[in-house]
Amino acid sequence: MIRRAEPVGPGSRRPRPERTAAFRFGLSAESRAAFFLIAKGYRIAARRWKTPVGEIDIVARRRRTLVFVEVKARDRVEAAAEAVTDRTKRRIVVAARLWLAQHPGDAERDIRFDVILVSPGRLPRHIANAFDAGV
Repeated sequence: MIRRAEPVGPGSRRPRPERTAAFRFGLSAESRAAFFLIAKGYRIAARRWKTPVGEIDIVARRRRTLVFVEVKARDRVEAAAEAVTDRTKRRIVVAARLWLAQHPGDAERDIRFDVILVSPGRLPRHIANAFDAGV
């Protein structure tokens, strides 16, 4: 049997188990949030949309509204809410501007910034219009 050598170097390390668990917890939370939005009548336009300035967790549409959604998952809802910092808000606003530049058809829609808080054993908490672009 031929075994492949493990890569060597600073970028080749495997992530620590706690980082992997946190990543999976976040992905699960984003999936729960997306299904929650779909149940409320939203159409998901994108998930984990990456830009040079950061990522938008969910971009969704409902009627004439385009919604940029930040999903925060923590063990407690209160801790998830506290994790939505001003820096996070600014990053999402800048990324949303990039979305609108690349999707000019959405520029005619009403724009909203929502937050969905996710914690184990509870329904996601959707905060519509959680902040505005003037952060």
